[in-house]
Amino acid sequence: MTRRRWIADTWTATTATLTGDQAAHLARVLRATPGQIFDVVAGGFLHRAEITSVSAGGDDKDSEVVFTLHEELESDTALPLHLLLAVFKFDHMEWAIEKATELGVARITPILARRTDKHLAQSAPKRAERWRRIALESSKQSRRTTIPSIEDPAPLKLTLERETSPTRILLSETEQATTIAAALASSPLSNIALAIGPEGGWTAEEMALFTSHMWQHVTLGPRILRAETAAIAAIAITSSHLL
Repeated sequence: MTRRRWIADTWTATTATLTGDQAAHLARVLRATPGQIFDVVAGGFLHRAEITSVSAGGDDKDSEVVFTLHEELESDTALPLHLLLAVFKFDHMEWAIEKATELGVARITPILARRTDKHLAQSAPKRAERWRRIALESSKQSRRTTIPSIEDPAPLKLTLERETSPTRILLSETEQATTIAAALASSPLSNIALAIGPEGGWTAEEMALFTSHMWQHVTLGPRILRAETAAIAAIAITSSHLL
């Protein structure tokens, strides 16, 4: 039977600790007791772990479960993929982050694009912590050993200036010939950055900015896809070249 997996909030070389909501759920809902064995991710490594103490606390934030870490277990690694995801409707954005996490991306940067709705752009910084919680829960659900880094929302120009991935792919509605599969087949696959535009697409100025920073424009085909659909399709195609 597959053991339930937890992601430690803090850890040492020999112990791991869950606090807050995770610990409260384990202590109160699952009624955990010392001696039980679970899989625990600590510092990016997966271990077989034994509960040594359980404290439900008077409040969820005071709850704590401590494990002794035993042998390290074989685990997967994140895809070397940085997803630049232009901010769009938050419910759709959250779904995209959840599914991108399940598919294994290593890092997500929400982009404040020219055509990002003004209200969404203003509210996005306050959503970053929620997006990180979604990534955490999705990582546990999909049994990942790493949680993708969810960066603070940032302007496109600044993000492009900081990007160091040797392979940089931009999904573009104006590109008709070069497919993402063809671009990946002729590119280094050590680290990949993948950019998905907002509703309405990138502006001409933004497209030129991508070009000046050595991004390759590609197409997913003749259909116009929603941003979240395009993101998942592009990640799936990319992962098939990386596995």
